[in-house]
Amino acid sequence: MLLIRNGLIHNAIDREPFLADILCDGGKIVSIGQDLACEGADVFDATGLEVYPGFVEAHCHTGLDGHGIGYEGADYNEMGDILACQLRAIDAIEPRDEMIAEARRAGVTTLCAGPGSANVLGGTFAVYKPVGKRIDDMVIKAEAAMKCAFGENPKRCYRDKGDSSRMTTAAKLREMLFKAREYSQKVERANGDPEKLPAFDIKLNALLPVMRREMPLKAHAHQADDFFTALRIAREFDVDITLEHVTEGHLVVEELARENVMLAVGPTLTHASKFELRNKSWETPGALAKAGCHVSIITDAPVIPQKYLPLCAGLAVKAGMDPFDALRAITINAAEHAQVGDRVGSLAVGKDADIVVTDGSPFEVATQVKAVFINGVQVE
Repeated sequence: MLLIRNGLIHNAIDREPFLADILCDGGKIVSIGQDLACEGADVFDATGLEVYPGFVEAHCHTGLDGHGIGYEGADYNEMGDILACQLRAIDAIEPRDEMIAEARRAGVTTLCAGPGSANVLGGTFAVYKPVGKRIDDMVIKAEAAMKCAFGENPKRCYRDKGDSSRMTTAAKLREMLFKAREYSQKVERANGDPEKLPAFDIKLNALLPVMRREMPLKAHAHQADDFFTALRIAREFDVDITLEHVTEGHLVVEELARENVMLAVGPTLTHASKFELRNKSWETPGALAKAGCHVSIITDAPVIPQKYLPLCAGLAVKAGMDPFDALRAITINAAEHAQVGDRVGSLAVGKDADIVVTDGSPFEVATQVKAVFINGVQVE
C-alpha cells in the first residue's frame, strides 16, 4: 500500500487544487481525502509539493524509432506497402528504447505509440506504460486506433509507387473501407458458420474493429482541407475518427467545434519543415479548447523529445491557453483520446495509481519531478 500525504492535488477534474492525501492499494487509488491513515503503508510526504495525474501522451512513436539512431533500428514506417492496416505497433515496441525511460523520468506514465504517416493506412497504435522488460506486460490496450494519413507524407513517400496527390490518398482509403465494409457484412451474415465465411484477408480482418466502431481511425492531418477530407470519409462509412496534429486548427475553429471529434495538437516545438506546416502556432490548442473542442497536446516523439510533453503544455499556456485546459490536454483528454480514460488521466478513486509529484507547475522549465508512481509503485 502507498500513502501520499499532504500534497497539493491537481486531479484534472476540479479546476482548483486542494490539499489532501492519496491512498493506493493493488495498483489503484482507493481513497482521496484529509488525514488518511493506513497501518503498514509506505508513506511519501508531499508536504509543500504538488501532485498530478501521470501525464499521458496521446500520439507518439516512442519505442518504435530504434533509439533515434538511424534506419537500422527504426520500425515505425513500412515503406513497401501503402495500405498496411495489418501491422500492429505492439510487434515493434522496444522496451529498452531510452526514450521510454526518459518519458518515465519526466512523469509521462502512459504512451499511445504507433506507426508513422508514410502510409495511407499504417496499422494500429498501442497504449502502454513506460516500465517493464516485455511489452506484453506493459501494454494496457494492445490496439487502440487504426492509423491513416492524409496530406504530404503518403504522396511524398509513395509518389513513385502510385500516390502523388491528395485525391489518390483519399481514393485508396475509400477503396479499402469499401472492401472492409463488404467483408464485415459477409462475416456477419456467416454468423460463425465456417462454410459461409469469406476467404480470410489479413488487411480486411484488421479493419473489422474500425467498421464495427470498436476503434477509431487515427487520422494524420496538418492542413485544414485534409481535416475535412478525413471527416468526409469517416461520415461516409460511419466510422469513428480522431484528428492528429491539427496544425491549421486555429484557422477553422468554428468548423472543428461543430464536428465534435477529438483533436491531438502538435508537434509544435519544431520548425515548419514542410509546406503544410507553414501556419504552425502555439495558439492552436488554446483556440480550439476555448471553442469547446476536446483537445490533447502531443509531442509526436521523437519529433519532440518525449520528456518535453509538459513543457509543450506550458508553451501553449504562454500563448494564451487556459492552464486548466492545458493540464487536461496532457492528462484526462489525452487518456480519452487514446481510449484509456477509464483507467488513467485523472486522480480519482478506482483509477490506476499513476501519480507525479513535483516542486511546482510542470509547465515551468525550472520545476523538478520529485517522484513518479506507476500502478502505485515508485519508479522514479
